[in-house]
Amino acid sequence: MRELLDKLYATNSLTKEEIIEVLRHLDEADHKDVLFDYAHKTRLAHYGPRVFMRGLVEFSNYCKQDCLYCGIRASNRKVERYRLTPQDILECCTEGYELGYRTFVLQSGEDFWYTEERLEEILGLIKGKYPEVAITLSIGERSRATYERLYKAGADRFLLRHETASKELYEKLHPASMSFDNRMECLRTLKEIGYQVGAGFMVGLPGQTTHHLAEDLHFLHTFQPDMIGIGPFIAHNDTPLKGQKGGTVEDTLTMVAFTRLLVPKANLPATTAMGTLDPQGRERAIKAGANVVMPNLSPISVKDKYSLYENKICTGDEASHCRSCLEMRIKVSGFDIDLGRGDSLNWIQHA
Repeated sequence: MRELLDKLYATNSLTKEEIIEVLRHLDEADHKDVLFDYAHKTRLAHYGPRVFMRGLVEFSNYCKQDCLYCGIRASNRKVERYRLTPQDILECCTEGYELGYRTFVLQSGEDFWYTEERLEEILGLIKGKYPEVAITLSIGERSRATYERLYKAGADRFLLRHETASKELYEKLHPASMSFDNRMECLRTLKEIGYQVGAGFMVGLPGQTTHHLAEDLHFLHTFQPDMIGIGPFIAHNDTPLKGQKGGTVEDTLTMVAFTRLLVPKANLPATTAMGTLDPQGRERAIKAGANVVMPNLSPISVKDKYSLYENKICTGDEASHCRSCLEMRIKVSGFDIDLGRGDSLNWIQHA
């Protein structure tokens, strides 16, 4: 077992069978401590003590999809829906720019009210005023033509969590209208176009097994995305998975550390969901290999409406307070803040 951890650290590679073997025996002896130590050393080797800060704008909670786990799923009639105008979004970015951010993450449900033309307008407004910033889109599945058009309009990065690399589990958690194969094709298409591409998955999903988690890790190692978001599953009371047992911080930390070792040059966020389950969750994720945080720049009037899961933290904070709070937490944990673009070393290597 220790030999496999040493191999993982030295080569940043294991077979799927070896990954399963490690996951099965991590709780023995001090194996988990060794995993975390190796992950920490690996992130320091590539990114040093820097933690990149991205300004997040959740600009719409409308969604045409009906994923079983998501609080803003189309059939949830209890959600108070909202959309930000292009000018609203620009104002959020302006506030963020003045706070020092040079990367903005524009995230929404799959809301096709935002047509190609409207999204181009938004990108043009931001890049026209702040040409040096990086813009990340997280808007779900679209056509290749749309992805190409938005890339040309100024989008630099695209986040599209694969959710789970198991087709069987994916189909249990998504409506028949959604296709696992299309999800994976979208990720490949985004990479081909030239985006810095983000994937990711949830830990603790109902029905998820060690083999499923190994599939996720193996997929990430093979695909080598530029960004990887990993968070615990937290059940939402207004979804079909209400009352289901959620993922744990401990299991998620294991996945973050394992991912850092298998995809050493990727950017890994310490997700808000980790801070929701544990007041020190994001700091613990950073110590386990994560190197990105995403303070929320959305207007306070809509923050609590973007409710993918229950009890999301920081929904009442002003953007300036959110930034100063996270900055203090990161510095106390022994790391440094970096407000620059923070491009993925994976992407830089292949650009």
